[in-house]
Amino acid sequence: MSHVGVPRGTARKRRSVALLATGVLTIPVLAGCTSDGEDPTSVAVPQDIAPASRDRVADGSTLNWAIDAVPSTLNAFQADADGATTRITGALLPSLFPMDAKGEPRLNPDYLESAKVIEREPKQVVLYKLNQQAVWSDGREIGAPDFVAQWRALSGKDSAFWTARNAGYERIEKIERGKDDLQVRVTFSKPYADWRSLFSPLYPKEVTGSPGTFNDGARTTLRNTAGPFRLRSVNKPRGTVVLDRNPRWWGDEARLDSLVFRAVEPGKRTDALTEGTVDVADIDPATANSIALAARYRGGNGGPPAHGPGAGITPAAALRSWALAHGSDEEAAETAQAAREETREAVAVYAAEQKALSGFAVRKSLEPSYTQLALNGEAGPLSDDRVRRAIARTLDRQELADAVLKPLGLPAKPPGSHLALAGQPGYKDGSGALGEQDTKEAQALLADAGWTPGGALRSTRDTKAGSEAEKKDEGEKPAAGEKAADEDKDEKAEKAGKKDEKAEDTEKDDKASREEGEYTVGDDKPGSRSSGGSGVTAQDKQPGGAAGAYAPAGTAAPAPAAVKSRLGKDGKPLSLRFVLPSGPGSQSLRTVGEKIVAMLDSIGISTQVTKVADDSYFKDHIASGDYDLALYSWPATAYPATDGRPIFAKPEPATDGSLLVAQNYTRVGSDHIDQLFDRAVAELDADASRDLLKQADARIWAAAGSIPLYQRPQLVAVDKKLANIGAFGFAAPRYQDIGFTARQAAGPPANGKK
Repeated sequence: MSHVGVPRGTARKRRSVALLATGVLTIPVLAGCTSDGEDPTSVAVPQDIAPASRDRVADGSTLNWAIDAVPSTLNAFQADADGATTRITGALLPSLFPMDAKGEPRLNPDYLESAKVIEREPKQVVLYKLNQQAVWSDGREIGAPDFVAQWRALSGKDSAFWTARNAGYERIEKIERGKDDLQVRVTFSKPYADWRSLFSPLYPKEVTGSPGTFNDGARTTLRNTAGPFRLRSVNKPRGTVVLDRNPRWWGDEARLDSLVFRAVEPGKRTDALTEGTVDVADIDPATANSIALAARYRGGNGGPPAHGPGAGITPAAALRSWALAHGSDEEAAETAQAAREETREAVAVYAAEQKALSGFAVRKSLEPSYTQLALNGEAGPLSDDRVRRAIARTLDRQELADAVLKPLGLPAKPPGSHLALAGQPGYKDGSGALGEQDTKEAQALLADAGWTPGGALRSTRDTKAGSEAEKKDEGEKPAAGEKAADEDKDEKAEKAGKKDEKAEDTEKDDKASREEGEYTVGDDKPGSRSSGGSGVTAQDKQPGGAAGAYAPAGTAAPAPAAVKSRLGKDGKPLSLRFVLPSGPGSQSLRTVGEKIVAMLDSIGISTQVTKVADDSYFKDHIASGDYDLALYSWPATAYPATDGRPIFAKPEPATDGSLLVAQNYTRVGSDHIDQLFDRAVAELDADASRDLLKQADARIWAAAGSIPLYQRPQLVAVDKKLANIGAFGFAAPRYQDIGFTARQAAGPPANGKK
């Protein structure tokens, strides 16, 4: 399933935007936000990878694995590194503490014999003892020079290195050789709780030793690696990155001969699977449904195929399956069978697709990331924390999670934390700091902020037309008796006329916005002058009209009920810009967006929905702050103290008056949240550090800039003969164990054939 997401730690370049008008953040009572221990309801969804022991996996063969595009860089520490960069370098380079199935870092014995804090005072010292067999692909042993070169490149002290992040490396004071060449001693100038996050991936000194090789040399090639595979070629025109076995690998030998990462757009994954050009691919629910239907009807009546995958599909079963896949019910499917002669060609094509797809299984789990509703607090109504909290308490998060996850058969409990996911150590539901869904409380918060039903139809300055204060400003004295009453009527008539003109102008503007691909939900307009607008027509004044058919001149007709229910303040409606991606892989986000629009509409908040191209969605709208409401995702991390701070830190004003937001694209933060992160990252006691993070998370909930909605689904189509690959969940792949349970023909890996 395609979602718009942001990799943690890879976009730490500071961005300048307009200065945020900050104020005092109102924090509700944070009851229970500092309780110790894990949430007893926290259960991680297990990974789904068809596990098999290595002796059951055949030796040899080529595996084709779909990625979105050939990565722009193979340097994971550059700003344009992406998920494909991470996937590929995971098979090529050392990762000292990869995440396990619970989202916790675990020592990797292929590279380390041990690693631990050996001194805390006067300074923190970590001693790494390396696996004595660990060597780079050129035969040189992995050692202190590689650690030193990477530290210097990422410390931030030398601007010649174009790095996207340096978190943790800037705290290192020095790196030394230990008692022998297999020991690396790292001394920190300041305590660093997340020291396990460092040196993963670890690049050879040939890459990190100079700005030239770091900035440009590692973008398209890695000549020296130290994983179960080595890099053979990168071919952007063909869209392939080809790896083969590393002959110098000292660990368990890779079961595959070759591993090919093949660029396939998300919308073309079904074709790639049916054509046999890929064996593994992340897919959307529509493709997953097609695979399920293929499995259901592969044997005609649901039985096994006669000879190989899909061989038993009969024309009748294929047509019935085709009809179901295209939206027909069982009765319509039976009717369609009677017309099969007219659709023979369509049936044949679909039968071939079913036959191919029946050879795949859908592996599913929950991805280690969550989708959130982001509320931009930089300016406008959302700069008021009461409005943000009201919106958050209007949302039925359970309904939104159900809409995405229940149809896939996945657990749909909304996340309770911004900094950990269910199953991770220290996960705690901190959403109580904001409060549960409560429409009445949301309306009370909005009223407290001055947003009231019908408030868009009046201005506080006009509530007492002809008041003494107003006339005093005009240098007049208040009149009395009939003269004053007549003046009041004239003034009301004039205002009614202006209001009518404003409604007509607004209607024209709304029509224009719809034609440009934008539309406003809940911003209903008054009718025409004769059916609900203000003013009196000539016909109303003619003799012979029905008694009581017209009111005295100057009497304005009441506004429609829909308009009265709209929230407003000082004559302005509460209308928010909701930006959503328009690409074919973002349908789930749009579905969730539509439900959010309906929820906000139910309490009188109007939303102007704008759909934009996927490739510009984040860069041109989220990062630049051109939105009020948006949906995007953050991946989970084993190091929330380090990776969470730039996402939720209070934006800082720059000397030129702009705003430095780091990764905090909601522009919502507080000094207290920053202080809790700073204390957590310097706390070497794991339990104490997690407790501080729970407190920070509670205050992030209370600030209501980011509302987690659901953990993202992970759907992966995998050849049924493959083992140890699929929906990995939190865990990093163990590439050397992946392979076919029955040997496949080792075709040329770069040309799309197995």
